[in-house]
Amino acid sequence: MKRSGTLRLLSDLSAFGGAARLRELLAGDSAVRVRGSPDGRHLLLLRPHGAVAPQLLVASRGPGAELERAWPAGQPSPLDAFFLPWPARPALVLVWESGLAEVWGAGVGPGWRPLQSTELCPGGGARVVAVAALRGRLVWCEERQARAEGPSGSPAAAFSHCVCVRTLEPSGEASTSLGRTHVLLHHCPAFGLLASCRQLFLVPTATTWPGVAHVLLIWSPGKGKVMVAAPRLGLSYSKSLNPGRGDTWDFRTLLRGLPGLLSPREPLAVHTWAPTPQGLLLLDFGGTVSLVQSHGGTRAVGTLQEAPVGPWGSAALGTFQGTLACVLGSTLELLDMGSGQLLERKVLSTDRVHLLEPPAPGMEDEEELETRGNLRLLSALGLFCVGWEAPQGVELPSAKDLVFEEACGYYQRRSLRGAQLTPEELRHSSTFRAPQALASILQGHLPPSALLTMLRTELRDYRGLEQLKAQLVAGDDEEAGWTELAEQEVARLLRTELIGDQLAQLNTVFQALPTAAWGATLRALQLQLDGNGKLRSQAPPDVWKKVLGGITAGKEPPNGILPPFELLCQCLCQLEPRWLPPFVELAQQQGGPGWGAGGPGLPLYRRALAVLGEEGTRPEALELELLLSSGRPKAVLQAVGQLVQKEQWDRALDAGLALGPSSPLLRSEIFKLLLAEFAQHRRLDAHLPLLCRLCPPELAPAELLLLLRTYLPDEVGPPTPFPEPGAEPPLTVGLLKALLEQTGAQGWLSGPVLSPYEDILWGPSTPPPTPPRDL
Repeated sequence: MKRSGTLRLLSDLSAFGGAARLRELLAGDSAVRVRGSPDGRHLLLLRPHGAVAPQLLVASRGPGAELERAWPAGQPSPLDAFFLPWPARPALVLVWESGLAEVWGAGVGPGWRPLQSTELCPGGGARVVAVAALRGRLVWCEERQARAEGPSGSPAAAFSHCVCVRTLEPSGEASTSLGRTHVLLHHCPAFGLLASCRQLFLVPTATTWPGVAHVLLIWSPGKGKVMVAAPRLGLSYSKSLNPGRGDTWDFRTLLRGLPGLLSPREPLAVHTWAPTPQGLLLLDFGGTVSLVQSHGGTRAVGTLQEAPVGPWGSAALGTFQGTLACVLGSTLELLDMGSGQLLERKVLSTDRVHLLEPPAPGMEDEEELETRGNLRLLSALGLFCVGWEAPQGVELPSAKDLVFEEACGYYQRRSLRGAQLTPEELRHSSTFRAPQALASILQGHLPPSALLTMLRTELRDYRGLEQLKAQLVAGDDEEAGWTELAEQEVARLLRTELIGDQLAQLNTVFQALPTAAWGATLRALQLQLDGNGKLRSQAPPDVWKKVLGGITAGKEPPNGILPPFELLCQCLCQLEPRWLPPFVELAQQQGGPGWGAGGPGLPLYRRALAVLGEEGTRPEALELELLLSSGRPKAVLQAVGQLVQKEQWDRALDAGLALGPSSPLLRSEIFKLLLAEFAQHRRLDAHLPLLCRLCPPELAPAELLLLLRTYLPDEVGPPTPFPEPGAEPPLTVGLLKALLEQTGAQGWLSGPVLSPYEDILWGPSTPPPTPPRDL
């Protein structure tokens, strides 16, 4: 039974701000450029450079002010404008022929406002002739001082262009991040630039040098390759072109190294180009539509009933659900992409029709889910959707039946038993409750709109995940795809109970892609550095509870599977070891030791030390930082002991001085440890002021002297006034005086000093004369 194409009215444009002006522009100028935003909520209309009255209008559906700008005669106007696929907020970029680029954003204040302005050609003397936006990149073709290279029409002037690229990403709430400019092609002719979701097409124009006007290029940033193709010759060649590795090509050198491309051939006679996910569609003046695929091969799609009327006749091409849609004037033709057969031909009520791509997957509204994947037609009469209507008499399965059929396939793939699972078994078995619950919801307990509202986030995540998997299978932008997949998986796992399979899966992701996994954890825990260089977190306690949970008795994971906290510590040791101590310190502030472990458990610093390896094999600097930042008395004393052994006196003293008044006993122990070293050798003498600051305020001079007597080395012979040559100088009263003054001053302020050594403290400060030495 033959299916029939339908035009469904989605909006009469009254829901858009500035609807009257929108209709006026659509009805008045067939050359106006029209683009839709990735979320389908905004329409951009640009009366292009060179028109009688250049004008820009951005109309928004629902709340939000529109953006309208006009440029008087004689004032430079934008060459082109594009929406940017930023998920956080709508944004667009305007590019002028002079190289000026302006980025505008909405959602960060009332209406649209400029976010950033930059010069694409800062050196001056260049002119932008074409521009395109491709997945976070701005690509343009510029002419560089053609007159200096030769007269107009000469080969030197014809190959005076270059193609450049620059990354353009959102940064924060109201700013953008622009990467450095990279030249893809040197000394190339004037190219037109067309971007699909994955490729950039460089196509010849009317001003392209005739000897190379039969050649086009397809750049795939995700693969880091460029395909050079000659459709009429049936030739295509692949070359590396990855800006990240510094790749660049001289166009003339590139073509000279590819056999057969410079064979004499007529230029491509193309009326309309149209980038699509399948490749590049081209319509010639005879009405034949061909498809240049991403690998460079070309195939004919079909021939239209009507041919374009002259070079200036309006035409638009697009694809949906394996169907080619072509609008020629007021005629819409639908052809099968596989066979080229004409499926349907409709006569429209206007010839001012524009084809729009559907909203990006995962960004549709609830009411647009039914029409996802379909093309859209925009005219002054409204916004329409082109789709196929199901044939009458065909009974579609109910939502309840689909639930059990899909669940059956899902459980069968995960099952280890050999028996075939049936939908009937799922209906009546109490083991599989999830499909029964969903079927009962779909049966009418909740209206569809409420169900879509509940499941909207989950549906978007699932759809995005499936598209990402398909992208990886296709080999497109593999590195970024794997990174995004790992981030999504870690974010999902952190929302689950991390035991069993979930914990094993988290370990697998961290082992395979540690950088992406840590990036996802960084966002989940909302980690950031404050002004003092310390880590802070805004994550809710539930997230930290999952991360800090230990191992419950009786539920030990298999060998090689680490709990979440140990997994993060191991990852930080590999990527950013300096972040490990502040991360452990922050974790201790969040939940304390053993949180979620079902018992007191080990302190977090000891769990982190266990990840570093056995004692004696750990990195010494990292172990010291973990012990010092733990705040545990035993750990801090252990660290100070190690610093004393290494004779790192400054760090040992700083560790004691960093302790607040809430740790008087620990400060006292550190002081005694250092005082023992001070009594036995003179290597601490230079740090005596810091040792005095560390002295406990309640320590009396008599107690200090008793401590020193305990730590002084035993005398092996009768005392001598001067040390033997090469021997360690002994402790003298002069060195001891600063410490005694410190303790005496503190005691004097608190009350009378009842000490037999008081005369030493408060006697004259002049030392006795030095006895004469025998020369």
